[in-house]
Amino acid sequence: MVCSSGMLRGGDVFRIRRNLESDESAVSPVIATVLLLAITVLLTTIVVILISGNINAAEKAPPIAEVSVTGLDNGFQIVKFTGLNKHLDPDMVEFNIYHSEDSNMSGIKGFAGDSDVYGRIGSVIAFHDKDAMYTVNEGDYFIINSTAAGTDDGMWIMRLYYQRSNSELSEIRLPAL
Repeated sequence: MVCSSGMLRGGDVFRIRRNLESDESAVSPVIATVLLLAITVLLTTIVVILISGNINAAEKAPPIAEVSVTGLDNGFQIVKFTGLNKHLDPDMVEFNIYHSEDSNMSGIKGFAGDSDVYGRIGSVIAFHDKDAMYTVNEGDYFIINSTAAGTDDGMWIMRLYYQRSNSELSEIRLPAL
């Protein structure tokens, strides 16, 4: 029994039994299952989106190139890829050789994969693919006939650009010979 203070007297214990069949506030097992599935699908989708965003970002990163240039006594200039973090398509590697005082950067232009450049011996500008896999990678190089190209006075710049990622690979001054 409950006294006026609201406390139980003696050892009276009240037992409350709930009948789940008549309790209308309970969630149906079917609805509970659907809700759990929806939450699981939502969380899985969020995780996949977060992971795929990180993976795609790494693939789309622009290439990073290290280039060296050497002037030879026989009148040729060698521009060599000494470091490159990924293989590049020669048809997308653009070169532009221009005079340092030329604000329009007009000069000799082309692509490493051009038929008159790729693997050509005796041309004004040649690209040599050391592994012959039709890719631009570390160790590949351009050979410039400085006499034929007129680049032997030390005032010329070679700019290498990768069109697929719209990024500059290198800009390097050609040595005087």
